Amino acid sequence: MAVALVAIVLDGTRTIAAAQWTIKPLGQYWYEWSPATLNLSQAAVQRYVDPSLWDPVILWILQQPVWISFGALGFLLVWLGDRRRRRGELA
Repeated sequence: MAVALVAIVLDGTRTIAAAQWTIKPLGQYWYEWSPATLNLSQAAVQRYVDPSLWDPVILWILQQPVWISFGALGFLLVWLGDRRRRRGELA
């Protein structure tokens, strides 16, 4: 969730500076930071998991803003963590 917060602040700053809606997708960040691991991930998913998974699913995720991708992941992890704690209290 911290990554999502930082990303939304960066996108907001870029939007204000450009005076137009500006977002940076997850795939662009990943390509700028480590293009080799992005290519390796694509090859691994297409070879070992399912080639049709990369094109419609993972490419769609990579085209989303970072704050949406990491925000959703953060909320999912918080929800899973809270669910486990509630189970322990009931037992």
